[in-house]
Parts: sequence; structure tokens; C-alpha cells
Amino acid sequence: MKTVILCGGQGTRLREHTEFVPKPLVHVGNMPILWHIMKIYSHFGHKDFVLCLGYKGHEIKNFFMTYDLLKHDFTLNLANRDSTHFYHNNHLLEDWKITFVETGLETNTGGRIKQVEKYIDDDNFFMTYGDGLANININELYKFHLNHKKIATLTSIQPMSRFGIVTFDDKGIITSFKEKPKLDGWINGGFFVLKKDVFDYIGENDVFEQDPLIKLAKDKELMSYPHNGFWECMDTHRDYEMLNKIWNSGNAFWKVWK
Repeated sequence: MKTVILCGGQGTRLREHTEFVPKPLVHVGNMPILWHIMKIYSHFGHKDFVLCLGYKGHEIKNFFMTYDLLKHDFTLNLANRDSTHFYHNNHLLEDWKITFVETGLETNTGGRIKQVEKYIDDDNFFMTYGDGLANININELYKFHLNHKKIATLTSIQPMSRFGIVTFDDKGIITSFKEKPKLDGWINGGFFVLKKDVFDYIGENDVFEQDPLIKLAKDKELMSYPHNGFWECMDTHRDYEMLNKIWNSGNAFWKVWK
């Protein structure tokens, strides 16, 4: 079953990094966040990916085309490059199949998804964004999707507050203090499972999170999969610093693989 990942946005709120590389190639630790996302899916046995490219998509192609150079020692014969010898360590190899789809520089999210319809050959497929990480059990998500038999499943998240919350009585005396609690509301956390029927709801110029999801909800074909675990996305430089701090601590919540 294929996993579609949206990789085409310009990442304007992360301009310190995306001026040079597309957002999915911004590093967490020594690897791009896109690699971390793909590792989550592949850990659960889903290794067939479709990448929706746009802004600096050639950089994503180049990253994977030169993956051997990045991950392994090798001996290069300059006179005969065909004889280059790689010293492979099997535990470093990724058994991934990747389809690269140029979906346009300015294309909206719905339009990018619409363009990969011809590459989807199963009744269902995964779809997510190229900037979100979670300790989500992908197979439990898929099982939930199959059980309810609706067209679309959206993973919903309760985000953490950026600030501590204080409560106080009518005299102004503080009665409690919570350090960055979870907010009451739920948001779209990505990590979708979609039936192929979803393409009937998507136009070439649509923003997926607007008309298509609204129509699916109106038709009662959109289900929420509440994820109560950890989730974060890389939207700003502050998020970049936080995710790298978590990774460097050795306790990255999304590292479900060995």
C-alpha cells in the first residue's frame, strides 16, 4: 500500500532553512525530516512511497539518488566510475520504493494529491505532510480506517500550549499553574488513510484541507482517529530547534524503529 507525502510547499515560515533546501530536507539530527517520516511508515511495513514534489523538488530527487554516497563508505575510481565500490552495511540500507511526482511550484495541496491518482493501485492509501512527526501506530490507524468503512480518516491531535496556564480566583489569587498543557481542541495532524474514492472529491485547484474535507464531512465520509500520544510539526525555526533538541537528547518520541 502506498504512502503519499506532500513535499511541494515553500515553507515560508522556515525561511532561514528553506531558502536553500525544500522543507522536507531540513534536518533533524543528521537526516532530513522527510527521512524520519518515511522511517515511521517503513517500521510498520509500508515502504512504497509517492512524493509530491514542488519547490526545489530536484533537491529531494538528488538526496535519494545519492543516498548510497551519504550512508556508506566507498572507493571511487576516477578513471572508471562504474567500478566504484560501496562498503554496504545492511543495517543502513532502506528497502524503499519511491515514486517522484512533479506536481508544480504553486499547486495547492488538493491539486498535488489529485496528480498522483494514476499511481495509486490499491483501494486505500496513506497520505501525510512532509513536516509532521508522531509516535503513531500506523497499523492501528489503518485497522481503524478499515473498520469504519468511510472514505477518509484524519488523525486528530491535541496540541500543546506554547505557554503555561494559570488559574486564579475572584481576588486574583493564583490557584493553579500548568506548564504548557494540552489544549482542549483538536487539530488536523495529518497521517491520513484514504480510499481511492477521495479523488472524486478533489479538484485540480483545491486546497485539500478546505472544500474536499468539508464535502467529505458533509457526506459523513470523514472520520477522526484521535492520537493521544506525542506529535510535533516543523513549521518555524523554533520548531526546528525543539525537534533537534529532542533528537539530540536520545529520547525522540517518534523514533519507533530500532
